Amino acid sequence: MEEKKSRLDLHKWIVLGIIIVFILVGSLAGVLFPGTAFASVIDSSIGKFFDIVSLIENNYINILESMAIILFVGILFYVISVVIKLFTRKNSRSTTIGILITSIAKFACMIVALILILSAWNVPTPTLLAGAGIVGLAVSFGAQGLLEDVFAGLSIIFEKQFVVGNFVEVSGFRGEVIEIGPRNTRVKNIFGNILIIANSDIREIINLSEDLSSAISEISIEYSADIDKVEEIIKSSLPQIKEKIPEIIKGPRYDGVEQLGDSAVVVRVVAHCEEKDRINVRRVLNKELKRVLDENGINIPFPQLVIHQAIQNKE
Repeated sequence: MEEKKSRLDLHKWIVLGIIIVFILVGSLAGVLFPGTAFASVIDSSIGKFFDIVSLIENNYINILESMAIILFVGILFYVISVVIKLFTRKNSRSTTIGILITSIAKFACMIVALILILSAWNVPTPTLLAGAGIVGLAVSFGAQGLLEDVFAGLSIIFEKQFVVGNFVEVSGFRGEVIEIGPRNTRVKNIFGNILIIANSDIREIINLSEDLSSAISEISIEYSADIDKVEEIIKSSLPQIKEKIPEIIKGPRYDGVEQLGDSAVVVRVVAHCEEKDRINVRRVLNKELKRVLDENGINIPFPQLVIHQAIQNKE
């Protein structure tokens, strides 16, 4: 790894050295090689690009106008972005729309600044725009995927399918939406992994934040226990359990016998909460139910295997 890094650093210095030599030759050819054909060729070609003094003297008005345009457009974009933030900070959906509008405004300001700067340098912008329209039409045929992603992103936002901060499940990946961009949507799961998916590829998605999520706790009870007594103990302990888990919005409630297992009766308790709290609520619910059962002498059995041995009669 260190050897690879040192090679990269060496390549960077080599490239930097070539660039410096190129600039020196282009700007100082007449000084380094006075009266030579090489200096004449350099001065009449690339030397024009490095004659900074003459460039400023001949075009200082255009340069100042271009700088003024960049400053004005920069201030205009800053004001627009501040106004957008002020009007789109009410909730997650508004914030998402604000991010998208800011991206579009940034792109529009860059286009306007480019057109104004070209006009300042006496470039015929109407002709340029007409040509750009033709080129843009040709490029659009090759950018259908990009346009499809952008329109899909607009559809997601304005149809309120999901917003930043929602928990979703898409393509088997479950996590929190951290960004909805013009092209891609980013979803982050509990392990910190981020799924980046094109907006046009989001065909089916489960919005887990649309309603409360269910935190389910399943507890195994030994067959010898009195199931009616177990149910009564669990039901009576649920109000105290809810006080210990403030993330529970609705419930918890006893949901009955889930299944008759090989070595235990499995009962279920369900609590409703926000999707972001579901895992933690389930863990604490398991802990509190285990504590209640231990306090009342109700055992959670280990898996058991019963072996029957046939007895053969000997004559």
